[in-house]
Amino acid sequence: MDNSLFDNIDRQILAFLSHDARLSLKVLSGKIGLSSPSTAERIRRLEERGVIQGYSAQINLPAVGYEMQALVRIKPLPGMLHKVEKMIQAMPECIECDKVTGEDCFVMRLAFRSIGQLDELLDGLADYAQSNTSIVKSSPVKRRLPPL
Repeated sequence: MDNSLFDNIDRQILAFLSHDARLSLKVLSGKIGLSSPSTAERIRRLEERGVIQGYSAQINLPAVGYEMQALVRIKPLPGMLHKVEKMIQAMPECIECDKVTGEDCFVMRLAFRSIGQLDELLDGLADYAQSNTSIVKSSPVKRRLPPL
């Protein structure tokens, strides 16, 4: 989105909501210095323009049993690109996937409970793609907004 299409107040709203989407309208209004109705209207316009696409909870994966994550680079075998893409989309343990340029076609992030489960997940792709897996040790930078 073109930066000229929103102002500093919109940027503040986006920053506060990306940090805590559960902020009440009253608290958010106080932080940005607008009335609640004005803030609500700004949020509504950001939603209508597709800048705000939704609201979600951030779940602590280890707290729900997913102690491990891996980044997997995937290179489909000839003629298997669409099949592999559908397989990735159907894999509930795939929590994120990007179609990329370069030697590999996909980079996906898997959440899993054990190395055995990781093997099972990757074995399902083995007949259709080559993969290269890196176990995530830590994430010093979590997904965040770039400067607005």
